[in-house]
Amino acid sequence: MDFPASGTTENLTTAEQWRALFSRYSHVILVANSDQVNVKELQAEYPPTALFVFFNKVYKVLDEQFSGHSLLISRAQPGGANIVYRQEVADVVKLFAPQAFLGIMNIRLAASERLNTSSDYLGTPTGHLDLTGFCADFYPQAKVPTSGFAIALWLVDQALPAKIILAGFSAKRSEKWRVVAVHDWTFEQVFLRLFERVDKLTMRGGIATNSYASLASRFPELPAAEISSTIAEVLSSRLNQTDAQVDKLISLTNVLRSTDEFLRRLKPKFLKKTKA
Repeated sequence: MDFPASGTTENLTTAEQWRALFSRYSHVILVANSDQVNVKELQAEYPPTALFVFFNKVYKVLDEQFSGHSLLISRAQPGGANIVYRQEVADVVKLFAPQAFLGIMNIRLAASERLNTSSDYLGTPTGHLDLTGFCADFYPQAKVPTSGFAIALWLVDQALPAKIILAGFSAKRSEKWRVVAVHDWTFEQVFLRLFERVDKLTMRGGIATNSYASLASRFPELPAAEISSTIAEVLSSRLNQTDAQVDKLISLTNVLRSTDEFLRRLKPKFLKKTKA
C-alpha cells in the first residue's frame, strides 16, 4: 500500500482533501493525552497501515520519537494555537519521526478561534480544517467541544473505509493532567459510547457491561421509562450530596487558595512563557 508522503498536510483546506488523506489507512487511531495511554503498546497492537493522530501537547504521552505514521491536530484559539503562543512547537514536533510525519492539521470550531500558518509552526507542513459551527446544533450551550470529540465525530461523518479507534478517551482526571471544565465531558462520553454501540467507532478497551441494562429483565412489570427516571432520581440525589460536600471543601480551602494566588502573582517574569 502506498502511503501519503511526509508533509502531505501542507495547504490542505477542504473536507474532501482531508477525507482522501485519511482514507489511505486501514485504521485511524485518535490518541488522547491521557495517563491511560501506553503508546508503545498501542503501536504494537495495530498494523503498520494505521495512522496515529495526536493532539497538541504530545509530550504528555510521548517520551521519545514516534516512528509510525502520524498526524498532529493543533486546535486554534482566539490567540492562536497554545503550542504556538507557549513556544512549544519545536518540543512537540521533534517527537515525530520526520519520514512518517504527515504534518499538522490546524482546526477551529468557532469563529473567534484564529488559525495559524506554517510559519507559526516553525515551517512544519500545515493544513487547515474549519469546523466552525460543526457541533453547535447539539453540543451543550456555554461549553465547547474538545478537539478529540469534534474530530471523532467528523471522521464518523466521512464514512471512511478505515476503522476509527479512540485511545485514552476516558475523561478521567489524573494526578498529572487536569480535566478542563470548559468542556462537557459527560455529554461527550455519552455521545461516543453510543457511537461505539452502533459500531461507528471503537473505544479501545471497550465498554464495560452496563449493569443498569439488566434492571429491565429484573423488573419486567415496570416500563423502561420508569426504570430510567428512577436511575436519574438516584443520580440527581447523589450529585446534590456531592455538591454540598464540595461547597464545604471550597469554604475550608479559601485561605489556601488565596495564598496560592498571591504566590503565583509573585512568580518571576523570566519563569513565565511569553507569546510568540
